[in-house]
Amino acid sequence: MEHLISLLIFFPAFAALLALTLQSNFRAYGIVISALEFVLSLWLFASFDPTQGNVQFLEAYALVPSMGITYLVGVDGISLALVLLSTFMMFVGFVWLPKHTQQKELVVCLLLLETILIGIFCVFDAILFYMFWELSLLPLVYMLGIWGGREKIYAAMKFFIYVFAASMIMLIGILYVGYQYSIASGYWSFSLLDWENLSLGIATQTWLFWLFFIGFAVKIPMLPFHTWLPHVHGQNPTIGDFAAVLLKIGAYGFLRFNLPLFPDASVMFLMPVALISVAMVIYGALVAYHQNDMKQIIAYSSISHMGIVVLGIFAFNAQGIGGGVFLMASHVIVGAALFLFVGILYERKQSYLLADMGGLAKAMPLCTLGFGVMLMASVGLPLTSTFVGEFLSLLGFFAISPVLTLVALSTFVLGALYMLMLFTRAFLGSTPARNLAVTDLNTKERCSIALLVLVVVWLGINPNPILKPLDSSVSNLLEKMERKARDTETILFIQGASNA
Repeated sequence: MEHLISLLIFFPAFAALLALTLQSNFRAYGIVISALEFVLSLWLFASFDPTQGNVQFLEAYALVPSMGITYLVGVDGISLALVLLSTFMMFVGFVWLPKHTQQKELVVCLLLLETILIGIFCVFDAILFYMFWELSLLPLVYMLGIWGGREKIYAAMKFFIYVFAASMIMLIGILYVGYQYSIASGYWSFSLLDWENLSLGIATQTWLFWLFFIGFAVKIPMLPFHTWLPHVHGQNPTIGDFAAVLLKIGAYGFLRFNLPLFPDASVMFLMPVALISVAMVIYGALVAYHQNDMKQIIAYSSISHMGIVVLGIFAFNAQGIGGGVFLMASHVIVGAALFLFVGILYERKQSYLLADMGGLAKAMPLCTLGFGVMLMASVGLPLTSTFVGEFLSLLGFFAISPVLTLVALSTFVLGALYMLMLFTRAFLGSTPARNLAVTDLNTKERCSIALLVLVVVWLGINPNPILKPLDSSVSNLLEKMERKARDTETILFIQGASNA
């Protein structure tokens, strides 16, 4: 129990090194390791006290004492949900893992990616956070470059340049906050728990807010930093898109850095961020509707959904922030499931284009049924997990701006339009002769789909296992914002939003 977080972080990396010695059975090895990691996350979940909003299971070891760099890891209700869903999705990914050339290397990449993800969600030292953040580039760029499509090199380079450049901007902010802490306290520290006691002037908060905002906005991705996403999703191997959970670490960064460290600036720039988020909702949906490539449709739908997530986070109340985190967790499952279906169809048709589909319901009834359930989850139908997240996010933001919330509600209508278009063109209508011989789901695919459908429906009916641990941690976050805010209007605004 004492080192449970460290075990969760480094167990997949250790397993990845052992995988290099294997000669066969790579998929089975990945399933076993990811299942054990998921069990460890369940143990963490069962041991977590949801009534406590502070960080639990803390481990701290000085790494570079003179620079204040510490191995500081733990978990609160916000990170707990994302850790649990990340380990679950990696397990499902290995269950479904298709045959690839160089499968050993693929298994190693995915296990290293799991370590990096858990590290990002569990570290509370800004330098270590940055290290894990940058390391996430390596397995993703490698998978894209080795198993990607015809334009994989261009997509990999664009992704690397965008994210690396934004990360360097964020690093400037991290170093400056550490410098400010050294002036205030007399010693260096990059501990986020120490930074909670650092009070920065509003002018300093303003430019630091934008340094961190750019670093996180590129990863989400927010407009106008989104142009790498369609290329990466379009060229990435379908299994690589289980790594789409990485889109969530940008929004997670807002909760760890921007809101608690720069509360005055966060409130000051609420409206610009909200306008960008609403634009994401509408833009992502409209562009998705006009795509012919299934992967592009899902890529642009992610932009739309992440717009709702950011709105929830910047609602500054328990409903909005809790809904935003819940929607992140839900989108991990639903987004991965949709890409899984795209991979299944590609294996049968060797194409991602809707023009090559049509009438597949006759040949693939089980696939049609499973896709229909995930379609309903994607558009936010009640009794699915996405509905809970979107409803709470928009309910929270309604207290801030009823007008923008009503505009953002178009996500339900627009989402239904592009997803129903995809479903109709792929599965309904007359069946061309070339599609009559297409085989339905095999046992491996049925198991993967069944797991995902079960979780999406269960969380839609009973969201409390995720929401309950979130409540205390979100309340703790809002209390930190009130305590650190320098402007009286900011304090009153946060109190008003929290009590709405």
